[in-house]
Amino acid sequence: MRTTVGIIGAGPAGLLLARLLHNAGIDSVVLESRDRSYVEQRQRAGILEQGTVDVLRAAGAGARMDREGLRHDGIELRFARRRHRIDFPALTGGRSVMVYAQTEVCKDLIALQLKDGGPLLFEAEALAVEGADTDSPRVRFRHEGREDVLECAYVVGCDGFWGVARRAIPEELTQVFERTYPFGWLGILADVPPSHDELVYARHDRGFALLSMRSPVVSRLYLQVPEGTDAESWSDEEIWDELERRFETDDDWRLARGPVTAKSVTPMRSHVHEPMRHGRLFLAGDAAHIVPPTGAKGLNLAVGDVVTFARALAHRQETGSGALLDAYSETCLRRVWQAERFSYEMTTLLHRSPGATPFEERIQLARLERLASARAAEQDLAEGYTGFALE
Repeated sequence: MRTTVGIIGAGPAGLLLARLLHNAGIDSVVLESRDRSYVEQRQRAGILEQGTVDVLRAAGAGARMDREGLRHDGIELRFARRRHRIDFPALTGGRSVMVYAQTEVCKDLIALQLKDGGPLLFEAEALAVEGADTDSPRVRFRHEGREDVLECAYVVGCDGFWGVARRAIPEELTQVFERTYPFGWLGILADVPPSHDELVYARHDRGFALLSMRSPVVSRLYLQVPEGTDAESWSDEEIWDELERRFETDDDWRLARGPVTAKSVTPMRSHVHEPMRHGRLFLAGDAAHIVPPTGAKGLNLAVGDVVTFARALAHRQETGSGALLDAYSETCLRRVWQAERFSYEMTTLLHRSPGATPFEERIQLARLERLASARAAEQDLAEGYTGFALE
């Protein structure tokens, strides 16, 4: 099998890249190790930056998002039993975010790919990337019980942290930067309308809490818990009780409870792999970088990566110049590190670290007070949250 771009992974990054390439007249093949049902059901991110929304619309994948997604023009910060709203459009010249689950993005892109895109092979396990530093890289993969080879001009690894693409870059050529946080997020899905019409980020002496949503009738909520916590060690009632404590305010706001339909713990870490390119192998999304979920950046960074690659390859096809492809890693990493900074700042702003001193806790509260009283501080958060420019 032969194609111009071999794409490993049919998450939102790989699927969007296939769509962008199709629209540019460039052929591709997508290999996905899981079946279609798994890809369309795995719960991941749900906040789309303004730039991601614009890209999906331009790619022809925004119709259902615009019908069913929830535009959000701000978030609420809670601390010391107080509430403070950050108004995104007023601080960013009109930018906002969209609540639309990754599962739904994948469903939309899969439907488009199967309708008029190139081959999308489910249950096709990539085994290795070979010849990345040659003009003819290859992806060895297993599909329908037999091994095959995908011969490409370029390979893009959208296969996550544990995928084969990242491992194809020689270790002596790489640098890894990472931080592991001593806490995680206990997350639940609940069949109950959200208790607030925008996301609520709460800093409490007992730990962080987040009120989010997947739809007007499904809530997504999170609690900061110690690293290594077993989700099943918390009963549903204990979770709701703790959420109520951490969201408490001095007004009459109340948290609505409902049946919990899913429960899991997400570890918190930051990870950046440099470079994001080796020869004709390009990394995108979690294959190259991971952010703690506090800043809602993971999916959006992946979108930025594949937009950068698609533009660079289209430029090569149109002009014969490989300058943009050569600059892929440097271009992406500028945005990646700004997102890592923002996610780190949001995480340290809102979570209570084990062993934090009274001085550190007062500094944390002072940072929140600054956000609640200074437009410049609000604007910096709003610009970071709604997204950094797609170069």
